[in-house]
Amino acid sequence: MSPSRIPAPVPVPVLAPVPTASGGTPGSGGPVGTADSQHATPYADAVLRTAGQDWQRLNVPGHAAGTGGSTDLAGLFGDAPLRLDVPPLLEGIDLGAGSPLDQSLGLAAEAWGARRTWFLTNGASQGNRMAVLAARALGDTLVVQRSVHSSVIDGLVLSGLRAAFVHPSVDLDLGIAHGVTPADLAAALSANPGAAAAYVVTPSYFGAVADVRALAQVAHRAGVPLFVDEAWGAHFGFHPGLPGGALAHGADVVVSSTHKLGGSLTQSAMLHLGEGPYADVLEPQLRRIFHLTQSTSASALLLASLDLARRTLVTGREAIGTSLAAADAMRDAVRAGGRFGVVSDGFGRFADIVAADPLRVAVDTRAGGVSGHEARRRLLNEHRIMVEVATDSAIVAVVGAGAAPDPKRFTEALHALPAPPGPQAAPVRIPLPAPGPVRLTARAAFLAPSTAVPAARAVGRVSADTLAAYPPGIPNVLPGEVITQELVDFFRRTAATPGGHVRGAADLAVSTLRVVDEGE
Repeated sequence: MSPSRIPAPVPVPVLAPVPTASGGTPGSGGPVGTADSQHATPYADAVLRTAGQDWQRLNVPGHAAGTGGSTDLAGLFGDAPLRLDVPPLLEGIDLGAGSPLDQSLGLAAEAWGARRTWFLTNGASQGNRMAVLAARALGDTLVVQRSVHSSVIDGLVLSGLRAAFVHPSVDLDLGIAHGVTPADLAAALSANPGAAAAYVVTPSYFGAVADVRALAQVAHRAGVPLFVDEAWGAHFGFHPGLPGGALAHGADVVVSSTHKLGGSLTQSAMLHLGEGPYADVLEPQLRRIFHLTQSTSASALLLASLDLARRTLVTGREAIGTSLAAADAMRDAVRAGGRFGVVSDGFGRFADIVAADPLRVAVDTRAGGVSGHEARRRLLNEHRIMVEVATDSAIVAVVGAGAAPDPKRFTEALHALPAPPGPQAAPVRIPLPAPGPVRLTARAAFLAPSTAVPAARAVGRVSADTLAAYPPGIPNVLPGEVITQELVDFFRRTAATPGGHVRGAADLAVSTLRVVDEGE
């Protein structure tokens, strides 16, 4: 089956990776470097060697590798994690040019086809903030997909960049935001000459993949780099059945949440800088900003897990094939059951979607008479099955690259979910309101003195917070934007709808909103 895995009536093409001069295909599952080099894990090996020696630990961390009374930690984790929790700046591990850490960073850059890669210990959120801060060297306006992660908005607050938004497509029936089309990005860039960069998100939470190659071409024709939040696509390109990675399709900066489906420990991630006309400007900026945002006590456990995850992805084609087969079996069983729907089956209706992540199994539970929230709760409490996310209409199960879950356990539990008797009410569709006018930058509004006021009195005032109604989770109000009556009514209706909530609101009912003090 094609990597798109979309059995929809409208054909969806699969993007082909870009071969390198050496014949390899970084981020595409093709050969990268030499087999011997990519089997190596220099940093992880150095940490393991150090942990195996007999040390008197008179430095931090204070648990002293479990010696002398750290019984609670050892009782929970065992001794091995405490010994492996070595501090930074040690010769033979991360100190000096050509250290094992440098070697592992080079192998990761080679594996993903990057000019340079950074290991992050504060998640992809750190990578998004780094990327936005780096864009400030290229201009004062960021053309950005409206449905970006909150950490991109954090970057706007930190950088002081103005934002010009491109709206994603939205499945109004399921309340799901997808991606942006090249045409919409081109229009936004044309309306904002001199922009610093374009910033998009792909794949989406539900696995929709945008046309990164075309988006990169649009951005480059406009004279700006393309930044991609590929948090959910760290595994892309490491098997023929997966879509290619964003770097292979021309992206300039890619944020990769390796812990999501790539197999590293929670909170670990990578940021990749591609080879391109903007790399010479961006590399020194990113290097400086990395030191600004990374902890000076980065966890060796997190860093080592990134090193190991890279090797597993590059060398684990057979294991990833098993994961793909498990995810396919889940979707097939959902379809065969005839009660629930597979969300990706409808991706062909959207112009921005060119492929789907086959390791994401998104299920339309409402079609089977149960909300996504109720399905998630019952799967967790009655069947001991965890799924990644739930909305009012759907749940998303993810299969890690190399994982081999039992498809039957999931699908049998899903089909065993009780449906309420009698006819079901039609879903309430609340149209998305237009954002209010921009009065301040996100930075100026966020840092200004602010006050929580009754929602009715917030109309006409400048918001100090980001507010996003779920579903579909697109930020409806950002710091610096004017709160309108339409927005207040929308938030109140959303909060009163079963399964609906407003992220960032001061209270669940959205009875109060935080606004910038008058005169600011």
